[in-house]
Amino acid sequence: MSTDNSNPSRPDTPQAASEAVKEAREHTPNPENPAELDPIAELAQAMKSPLQVPHHASDAVKNHMADLEHRLIGGQREFKRREVAADAGVSLLSARKLWRAMGFPELGDDEVFFSGRDTEALKTMVDLVREGKLTDETAISLMRSVGQMTDRMVVWQVEAIVEDMVANQNMSDRQARRQLLESLPDLIGPLEDLLVYSWRRQLNAGIHRLALRAEAGVAAYNQDSGDDDGTPLPLARAVGFADLVSYTSLSRRMNERTLAQMVQRFESKSAEIISVGGGRLVKTIGDEVLFVAETPQAGAQISLALSREFEADELLPRTRVAVVWGRLLSRLGDIYGPTVNLAARLTSLAEPGMVLTDAVTANTLKQDARFILTAQEITSVRGFGEIQPYELSAGEGGRLVLD
Repeated sequence: MSTDNSNPSRPDTPQAASEAVKEAREHTPNPENPAELDPIAELAQAMKSPLQVPHHASDAVKNHMADLEHRLIGGQREFKRREVAADAGVSLLSARKLWRAMGFPELGDDEVFFSGRDTEALKTMVDLVREGKLTDETAISLMRSVGQMTDRMVVWQVEAIVEDMVANQNMSDRQARRQLLESLPDLIGPLEDLLVYSWRRQLNAGIHRLALRAEAGVAAYNQDSGDDDGTPLPLARAVGFADLVSYTSLSRRMNERTLAQMVQRFESKSAEIISVGGGRLVKTIGDEVLFVAETPQAGAQISLALSREFEADELLPRTRVAVVWGRLLSRLGDIYGPTVNLAARLTSLAEPGMVLTDAVTANTLKQDARFILTAQEITSVRGFGEIQPYELSAGEGGRLVLD
């Protein structure tokens, strides 16, 4: 057997850093020594293959895991896939589409995987389609949104708690994961309540954005673009990117924990600034954040605040920032379109500590005393030809106030 453990990914990418973290935590247990086994890893494997039970864990661990599962999925696994589909009054094909959207594993006809709560959830979505409130495609999209977001959220929460135990309770990574398994019963209820609370608040904020969008957003866009009817990209938004300078070279010199702390500080600080400015954090991509705002003015304020705050933070590198006002398409929690692409291109052109925008956005902001627009050299940008970038800087009047 080969002993070569080299990583085929390039060593200077965020993906390689992520893989290195994963490899550092991987552990190949010795089947001769049950104490070597990780119950969390075995539980994950058992969830992927429903009929598989952890073999080497102690009876106490097995019983604890069984109790946790009973509480989390609402009972015992007692139904097969055809039984659940029949009970919901839907074809197996339709049920499988919804389950795949949720991220469930592929199951055989004889595998006992589902609880009564799974049947109730399937019936809920099927009834919404039958009542004409959703189409089949929309139901699948909504299930996928829930599955993907909650999957990412669970991983995030587990890793955050484990990292806290390692940093503040003098535990090894494996010890922290074992301790978390014991602590979960006390956390499930509060975390579930927090999830529902946050979803309701986010939905309420979304409803308010819907009400304000036609007034502020479209009006600002129409200053330079005319009527908005008939456009294939329905949403007018400010799109911004913020990119850490020298992230690649820094990540090569940092150990796992230091790199993780830097990325976490960057993400949390970005999220705070964007939230205070009334924007929405779309996603983080390693050393970069992507956000949107309802108006060009809000997008400009957020961009300037990001640049200013990271410039003053001695623990983080400087940033390059760009913001562009235009139309985009929002799907599956992400955003698409030429506006997004142009903002990304301008970010790569910006100098450290600089905020760039395009001519359309600059024209929209030029009458606002809070902003100063300085024309830069005309530049050829891939996919857009020659464009006139503008440096955005703070003028007179208010700016985002952060605690």
